[in-house]
Amino acid sequence: MMILAVFRSRAHSLDYAERLNGYGVSATTVPTPKEAKIGCGLCVRFDARFLVRARAILKTGRYSTFKGFYKIDYLGGRTIIIPYA
Repeated sequence: MMILAVFRSRAHSLDYAERLNGYGVSATTVPTPKEAKIGCGLCVRFDARFLVRARAILKTGRYSTFKGFYKIDYLGGRTIIIPYA
């Protein structure tokens, strides 16, 4: 399962992806799906197995534009974005 970290700032998205990668979490910046209806256009995608580490890394930064973590699913050809605790 993949998780999206959504920010309102492109700079924060890029910085967070770089920090995740620096801590051994394979992360990429991807366009924020329009179904999310939030964000700056870029979000950070990573495997849910690394969510605990990703949360810890998020707390160490100053990411005032962070909107939340979202689960991305595909159902019948549709993209579904669900807030992920």
